[in-house]
Amino acid sequence: MADLSIDFCGIRSPNPFWLASAPPTNTGDQVMRAFDAGWGGAVWKTLGNPIVNVTSRFGGIDYGNTRLMGLNNVELITDRPLEVNFREMREVKKRFPKHTLVASLMVETKEEWREIIQRSEDAGADLLELNFGCPHGMCERGMGSAVGAEPKVLEEIARWAVAFARVPVIVKLTPNVGDILEPGEAAVRAGVPALSLINTVKSIMGVDLDRMVPLPRVGDASTNGGYCGPAVKPIALHLLSQLARHPQCGKLAISGIGGISNWRDAAEFIALGATSVQVCTAVMHHGFRIVEDMLEGLSDFLDEKGMSSVAELRGRAVPAYREWGELDLSYKLVADINPDTCIGCQLCYVACMDGSHQCIHLPGRTEEQSRQAGHTHLPQHVPERAVTAAAGTPGARVPFVDEEECVGCNLCQLVCPVPGCITMEEVSTGRPPESWNDRIAQGKSYVPGGLEATEAARRRNR
Repeated sequence: MADLSIDFCGIRSPNPFWLASAPPTNTGDQVMRAFDAGWGGAVWKTLGNPIVNVTSRFGGIDYGNTRLMGLNNVELITDRPLEVNFREMREVKKRFPKHTLVASLMVETKEEWREIIQRSEDAGADLLELNFGCPHGMCERGMGSAVGAEPKVLEEIARWAVAFARVPVIVKLTPNVGDILEPGEAAVRAGVPALSLINTVKSIMGVDLDRMVPLPRVGDASTNGGYCGPAVKPIALHLLSQLARHPQCGKLAISGIGGISNWRDAAEFIALGATSVQVCTAVMHHGFRIVEDMLEGLSDFLDEKGMSSVAELRGRAVPAYREWGELDLSYKLVADINPDTCIGCQLCYVACMDGSHQCIHLPGRTEEQSRQAGHTHLPQHVPERAVTAAAGTPGARVPFVDEEECVGCNLCQLVCPVPGCITMEEVSTGRPPESWNDRIAQGKSYVPGGLEATEAARRRNR
């Protein structure tokens, strides 16, 4: 069985699965129940001078049959007295000395940072996470993402924390910036050993069209909140990988956050450079026990891949993340529809015709009918293949892919409701690997058919 324990800035954790700073880590009782369930660490709900919250606080967005694809919240940091939080942290650490306890912190002045850091360490915190990411409420008071969006301010406060702290400091970054490397580099300059990201994405969840009030509704008004859940995972993976491949930021320990719901999500974050992963929305939706499947699934995956520890997975996919200009223009895929499993729903045809490159054809049409449908290039022959799958549409035919016209965009595969029915097959173009950057370096980047102004400038520069 693979070793799931991790070393995060010299702090050992039983496994990489941590609870993110959020309602599930609001109290010591919650954190202890989570540790009993199998979580390796927990980031305490952000500590600072207590606040007053509003009602309601959460808004959800569903997609199809999926509940809470995204979750929006306008809840702020802890509303409980600090001494109550610190007492419970001491109790948690006493009962679970080998689990990782992280104090999330957010205050204003230098002296407040000094005091809250000392009190957090005295309460047993193994790590300190500076919350520079909250996109609502607290940023209006000059904290949270107001700091994360200003690299100079972030660097100064992070320097204070590093100077005051005896335990490792993590800077939590906001995704609500134009370039994640700017705050990341500021954290490096401040001397912190670790980063965590992403915090929530600034958002409005929807509108109550009867009351004409945005959601979640607080009386007769609302405000922007922080968006999280499965829908933000692609954003989180992108920003994580940006940092992981950076020469300086990539040397720091990173705790990955954003839409992690199962072991596969966690493995993807780790493969793109995370040492630990933090989970929030999935726990709010399904409870602490989801970690059982996460632990089992990650362990089985590592065993299957011949990896003896989760550390071997970290960063494995980072070298394969490149700029668009470095991708191979000679690489080609084409779609292949399996006639034995196709049910004849024609979703692939509709998607290709209206949303892509019109390379999928329906059998039985005349040339005139095909051109009226929108095809401009017709293959010499479209085979007649009746749908034979048990769940197929009676009388339907299997669509045909014109490989010559197929650009390998994947859309047909993505919309197909039958798993494995449409596959993307690699075909040889007979050309050597070549990127756009290669073409630029060789002076071959000109593509005919553009603007006359561009053509004229090119002629002048010859």
